[in-house]
Amino acid sequence: MSLLNNIQTIYFIGIGGIGMSALARFAKLKGFAVFGYDKTETNLTRALNSEGIGITFVDTVDEIPAHIQQKEETLVVYTPAIPRANSLLNWFRENNYTVIKRSQLLGEVTRNTLCLAVAGTHGKTTTSAILGHLLAYCEMPVTAFLGGIAENYNSNFISKGTQITVVEADEFDRSFLTLSPDIACVTSMDADHLDIYGTETSIQGAFREFADLLPEKNNLLFKKGLPLEGQSVAIEEAAAFEAQNVRIEDGAYIFDLKTPAETINNLQFHLPGHHNLHNAVTALGMAMLAGSPTHCLPKALATFKGVERRFSYKIKRDDLVLIDDYAHHPTEINALYQAVSEMYPEDEKVIVFQPHLFSRTKDFAKGFAQSLAQFDEVLLLDIYPAREEPIEGVTSNWLLKLVLECQAERGRSLVNTAKVITKSDIPSALKNSPCRIQLLVGAGDIGAEVEAMTKVLKR
Repeated sequence: MSLLNNIQTIYFIGIGGIGMSALARFAKLKGFAVFGYDKTETNLTRALNSEGIGITFVDTVDEIPAHIQQKEETLVVYTPAIPRANSLLNWFRENNYTVIKRSQLLGEVTRNTLCLAVAGTHGKTTTSAILGHLLAYCEMPVTAFLGGIAENYNSNFISKGTQITVVEADEFDRSFLTLSPDIACVTSMDADHLDIYGTETSIQGAFREFADLLPEKNNLLFKKGLPLEGQSVAIEEAAAFEAQNVRIEDGAYIFDLKTPAETINNLQFHLPGHHNLHNAVTALGMAMLAGSPTHCLPKALATFKGVERRFSYKIKRDDLVLIDDYAHHPTEINALYQAVSEMYPEDEKVIVFQPHLFSRTKDFAKGFAQSLAQFDEVLLLDIYPAREEPIEGVTSNWLLKLVLECQAERGRSLVNTAKVITKSDIPSALKNSPCRIQLLVGAGDIGAEVEAMTKVLKR
């Protein structure tokens, strides 16, 4: 029996999360009464409120709407990022409401659709946003749940029909194993979330378990070199789906797409970085597997504008380029550096980076140091804790020492241009920086500083 049978109301705990809010929008569209809680008000929660979704920012039972007392008609959905001590979550559990994780609801609403699931430790949001846009542009009946705001739609939710769904298959706490994918991809399998998995071997095993959910192996696309079975994806390297003859013209990639069935020439793609080009090839392959007509794909790809906080240009002038990016893993920072170096090879670059999670900083400290040390200037914010308590000795000052050691090994010194700063220091630090290319990077609350910083630097 469906979880949604007899349900009239859905209450989302952590409704302001990017994945939760997309589900909340879907539920509202389907006619459910939708309410929720989040810790802080944001642009996203304000948007949800304007769409008729009631939200409280106070963690107290008094804030629960009266008619939600009908527990048989109410479903409670929470995100694993919610602390265990949350009063609302505990009250619903103690009073025997049906309480499920976000991933369970996602699995439920996609079960009887052609489900296209995008997995990987990096690249999920951009790949799923490209895929959702390709299908929508080609007039396929698609609903897409995105982990970021797609700039073409100014939303994390695309609704053009219900026969096909596009979802991000999140490996955190093994959520992706609740899905029933028909077509899927794995963009990467780097070690991450070691607080959940313990070892890189364990996380790779989870990805293989996810791949085994597919009814047909050829419906899995994966980055060439990963230990998976299916159809490989690569750039300028033999693969089932391959970007060939890649070049840059007027700041955009131009390339030919070789597939098992045909070659499509002179595709245009506007996002910088080989990682984004790889995401685009993967999305094109999945769209073809889903039955999208190939004649409309070139124009669809050329019109894709990007995802907020994924190499988002905030200022693009002759004297200054400001880029906002969500990167929070060494592999992602390396990809970011490759992208800016390819686009701006002659310019010096400064990165303002906010480490995300004490555990991730500790587990990948050397990788973070090596990736950050590539930049000409490094400005570190304090670690954003999210759901975690501090770990003794794991601080941004500790990470800074490792960055300086990496720089020394390279024969360069960042002693005067690498430091730990506060968020209030960012405007003066960037205004006084000699670097033309300036990047605000991280998955914590640094994103909230971007709008203000853009205004300051424009002045």
